[in-house]
Amino acid sequence: MDAVEVIAAKRDGRELTGAQIAWTVDAYTRGEVAEEQMSALCMAVVWRGMTRAEVGAWTEAMLRSGERLDFSDLARPTTDKHSTGGVGDKITLVLTPLVAACGAAVPQLSGRGLGHTGGTLDKLEAIPGWRGDLAPADMRRVLADVGAVVCAAGPGLAPADRRLYALRDVTGTVESIPLIAASIMSKKLAEGTASLVLDVKVGSGAFMKDPASARELAETMVAIGTDHGVRTRALLTAMDAPLGRAVGNAVEVAEAVEVLAGGGPSDVVELTLALAREMLEAAGIAADPAAALRGGAAMDVWRRMVAAQGGDPDAPLPAAAERRDILAPATGTLTRLDARAVGVAAWRLGAGRARKEDPVSPGAGVLLHAKPGEPVRAGRPLLTLLTDEPARFDRAAEALADAFEVDGPGGRLPLVLDRVG
Repeated sequence: MDAVEVIAAKRDGRELTGAQIAWTVDAYTRGEVAEEQMSALCMAVVWRGMTRAEVGAWTEAMLRSGERLDFSDLARPTTDKHSTGGVGDKITLVLTPLVAACGAAVPQLSGRGLGHTGGTLDKLEAIPGWRGDLAPADMRRVLADVGAVVCAAGPGLAPADRRLYALRDVTGTVESIPLIAASIMSKKLAEGTASLVLDVKVGSGAFMKDPASARELAETMVAIGTDHGVRTRALLTAMDAPLGRAVGNAVEVAEAVEVLAGGGPSDVVELTLALAREMLEAAGIAADPAAALRGGAAMDVWRRMVAAQGGDPDAPLPAAAERRDILAPATGTLTRLDARAVGVAAWRLGAGRARKEDPVSPGAGVLLHAKPGEPVRAGRPLLTLLTDEPARFDRAAEALADAFEVDGPGGRLPLVLDRVG
């Protein structure tokens, strides 16, 4: 094989063979294909796209670059969920113990936040003592004992994707649906789960801004999962406004615990139950997740899961040292609250990171006193900014300057827009 021939073939719009793709990904992982050559190939994919066969072969090649977990010997059926990322998206924290309480095993490999989108591991690491870097044997132990585990993907899972993602991030080639789909699915297939539900976000706070692009991504990922023998389906869900009323790390954990206790924001409860029903159906389990949430079974699993990973479910969560209110500009109905702007504000307050190695502040974030469709009063708090460093307030407030509107023409998207698979 020759890298230049592969690049030229895609540049000219030709379909790559499975053998070409397998060789290229393997050779790049081993350092035989140079960074500039893979950069050129990724740019050609951005412009020319990929067929379903090419995307499947690309995913398979990245999957084969590392180990694949196997939980087929567990007594419970395995199922998992993946979100494409949003603002205030603490669904995993409630969903994982909830689905486990209904009889499934949920091996949830999660990541850390980058930019305006939050990371599940960052949120859970706000719990004193909790750790997400588990060896495969420890992950299996927690999964067998509790039925649920949330942890970081080890370096052995799809290492080709880890290297390729870093390259795409600095070469302007992230925005390719085939490459996004293969990246997500190579890691999820490596988990070894029997079924998978995808939460594909749509709106200003999501990677996919419009329903058509989100649906294309969902269909591509569902096809990959199906072709690999994993029962896969997707929900397209709204991310035009933040989920819930808390954006940050510790504040989102607190809100998730509130939902597990039978309360919490209605949108978080609604989406959690919608995804739980999909996961349980895909796993072949006939159970009512609403009853498990209402009856406290999900809370019991949450406490056991946190404790099994070294955390103290009763410990006070970190709180920010400083707070500042953003006031409503007028009396009326809040018609727009831009998810991305709120996410950027939380990031600037210290809840997120610009680079993967940056630390995050567990107590930083934004609290929402109103959601779109709710009444507000002029001069009353609309948002509360939380940080340990007061110097961060001004830049966070700048991000919110045009983020909300009262009595404007806007209207919210339905929480669940579509279903694929």
